[in-house]
Amino acid sequence: QEQLVESGGGLVQAGGFLRLSCSASGRTSGTAAMAWFRQAPGKEREFVAAISGSTPYYARFLKGRFTISRDIAKNTVYLQMNSLKPEDTAVYYCNSPWNGGRATTTVGGSWGQGTQVVVSS
Repeated sequence: QEQLVESGGGLVQAGGFLRLSCSASGRTSGTAAMAWFRQAPGKEREFVAAISGSTPYYARFLKGRFTISRDIAKNTVYLQMNSLKPEDTAVYYCNSPWNGGRATTTVGGSWGQGTQVVVSS
């Protein structure tokens, strides 16, 4: 079974940046699609970004602030988050293999434990 470990979260001021990492182990395919979701307090988990092959997918609300990338040799996907806003505060989760779903009711695969991101105003 695939295991996912997220890292890179923390506390940052509004306008700042963070880079999240998700390392996968135990997977059968190093090129499996991977995705980032996030869950803010009291809200449902929502899609943030994904990468399938070399093609990125983003949630519309990001408006170019985040960039997803991957290192296939390291089985790791990254999420570069710039111009962070207080509303980006959430636990960020990695999902793999991503099946293209953007709602948690349609997403399969494995989840990591999440990494907390807090953006102060």
